[in-house]
Amino acid sequence: MERLRLVRVSETTTATFGVLTQAGEAFAVTMEPPWKDNAPNVSCIPPSIYICAATNSPKFGYTFEIVGVHGRSAILFHCGNSAENTRGCVLVGEQFEKLDSGVAGILASRAGFREFMFRLRGVNAFEIEIVDATGEIKNG
Repeated sequence: MERLRLVRVSETTTATFGVLTQAGEAFAVTMEPPWKDNAPNVSCIPPSIYICAATNSPKFGYTFEIVGVHGRSAILFHCGNSAENTRGCVLVGEQFEKLDSGVAGILASRAGFREFMFRLRGVNAFEIEIVDATGEIKNG
C-alpha cells in the first residue's frame, strides 16, 4: 500500500505546519489546527499511522479522508490558506508564508493540492504516517 509521511515542523497558537513526503521526497506543505487534545473541528489529530480513503466530499470534491481517528470523522485533505479554512482537516499547499492579516499560513494551495492528488492518481486508499518534528510517533 502506498504510504505518505507528514512531518509536523512547527506549531503556533493558531496552526500546526508540516511537510508531506512520498518515498522520502518532500512535495508539499500542510497546515492543520493546533493540538487541542484531539477535539473535533478545532484540533490536529494525534501522530500515528492512519488509512486514508478516497471520498467525494460535497464541499471539496474528490479527495481523501483520514479514517480511524478515535472520536473523529470527516478529516479531509483540501485547499486552504489559513486557520479559518480548516476545521480539523489537513490543508495542502506549496509554501509557508505570513498572510496579509499577519498570521502564518500556506500559499499556492490549489497547486499543492493538485500535486497531492496527481501523486495519488489511481489510488483508492493509502497509509499516512504523521510524526512530530523529532520523527517519533506518539499514541494520542
